[in-house]
Amino acid sequence: MGVRMGVWSVHCILLLSCLHKFSSAHNDFFTSIGHMTDLLFTEKDLVISLKDYIKAEESKLEQVKQWAEKLDALTATATQDPEGFLGHPVNAFKLMKRLNTEWGDVEDLVLKDMSDGFISNLTIQRQYFPNEEDQTGAGKALLRLQDTYRLDTQTISSGNLPGITTDLPFKSTLSVEDCYELGKIAYSEADYYHTELWMAQALKQLDEGEESSTEIVTVLDYLSYSVYQQGELERALEHTKRLLTVDAEHKRALGNLKYFEYQLAKQTKADKEQSTQEESKKEEEKETKKKEFLPEKRKYEQLCRGEGIRMTPRRQRRLFCRYFDNNRHPYYVIGPVKQEDEWDRPRIIRFHDIISDKEMEKVKELAKPRLRRATISNPITGILETAPYRISKRRATVHDPQTGKLTTAQYRVSKSAWLAAYEHPVVDRINQRIEDITGLDVKTAEELQVANYGVGGQYEPHFDFGRKDEPDAFKELGTGNRIATWLFYMSDVPAGGATVFPEVGASVKPKKGTAVFWYNLFPSGEGDYSTRHAACPVLVGNKWVSNKWIHERGQEFRRSCGLKETD
Repeated sequence: MGVRMGVWSVHCILLLSCLHKFSSAHNDFFTSIGHMTDLLFTEKDLVISLKDYIKAEESKLEQVKQWAEKLDALTATATQDPEGFLGHPVNAFKLMKRLNTEWGDVEDLVLKDMSDGFISNLTIQRQYFPNEEDQTGAGKALLRLQDTYRLDTQTISSGNLPGITTDLPFKSTLSVEDCYELGKIAYSEADYYHTELWMAQALKQLDEGEESSTEIVTVLDYLSYSVYQQGELERALEHTKRLLTVDAEHKRALGNLKYFEYQLAKQTKADKEQSTQEESKKEEEKETKKKEFLPEKRKYEQLCRGEGIRMTPRRQRRLFCRYFDNNRHPYYVIGPVKQEDEWDRPRIIRFHDIISDKEMEKVKELAKPRLRRATISNPITGILETAPYRISKRRATVHDPQTGKLTTAQYRVSKSAWLAAYEHPVVDRINQRIEDITGLDVKTAEELQVANYGVGGQYEPHFDFGRKDEPDAFKELGTGNRIATWLFYMSDVPAGGATVFPEVGASVKPKKGTAVFWYNLFPSGEGDYSTRHAACPVLVGNKWVSNKWIHERGQEFRRSCGLKETD
């Protein structure tokens, strides 16, 4: 048994050192499902290597076991009469030989790595492993999905998410350790609300009898403190008392117990002195401030859940489906495209069966190797995308309005790539199709941008066009402002992932093989602020989109100017 423990302790140390000493190379895996799929095949390869390693180790241990059993029988007999046993010269010689030579061979066998392939394979692959930022990013994505779609911790932990059917083989649940880890991620961000929710879920699963290496004392420690930070002194005190029933000598809990009791007594006294009317007024002011602080975020999340503004029946009756040939365009006279009105103001049109499965797969294939975090429009500062030739080389960085420093943009959780028409006939054909259907010149448009959204992937409310306070937004391109947006949906999304327009209440659901189109500018050239839009977090599924931003230059004789600002 001691030999076996020695063997495994050596290899456990090697294994842990490989798993923890990740390379500094970082690919932001959590921001793209497309890149995360590669990790599954990497893990499968490692499992195969690990199984080979186990077989080799089992063979080695079998040899050690046979040696131990043989010596066990020998020493049991020899120690009954040591002098008599050694009185035989052959036994004496063999004892010298065993201790001088054979035990050395056993030592070499125990320390020998029987499967160099596994350790070397793991060493090579570990440079491509996700790092701490990926794990934290995926955790934050779960918390974001929880808030946006109002999911309770039990629903997420049990894996019963909307869009997941019971017969799916890959439904997954969260263990106590998983819930505890989510709570720690929230705690590291001083997000005590989510810390409490996930520590409480971990505690619930422990109370239900789930076996775990996470100790209940540790969970209660985090839980009591996060509750205290939210001003719930009585509940913080309850959790602390329970902690002390499990570990009566817990020093921090003993100190917190006295402190919480002191603070609770102080709060009770203050509450008595404060009138009910003043407290009520204070709560009303607090609620008013909350409503004023994030009105758009509230509308955005409502639309993502399928709630919010509804179009009146009278307006709905004005929306139609039709076959469209763009004024008898030669290519579409015989085979017109299917067009559907999604919204009236701003006018949002969906084109059905506008891109084939083969074309979509080719676009994904071309884009996947070059997917990168993109520099995008900051809803706070208004900084727009850098030019396409820069985007492919930079991660998403924006100016933090508080510190003034460049930081990674967290409000867009996706990766994107840019495809030029000359790179492949499929890209050229897609560009031509957009021009034929819209009647707009795409020669001055930006390259086709392909985006793949990651875990909880989203893009918060933003404009596609440059505002008046951004006169140099597209100066480097020299093609004017973004007059229109064309957006392909290249995958179905079982739950979440809609494109929503918070200002007007429009919600467009992803549907594979379709595209939506809208104008960002009025004919007068003024920006249409009702086109402010967002991509809702992907709750379940893998979202692929590609878009074409069409610019003003080249459209002078294709779209008539209006005399009024909002024509």
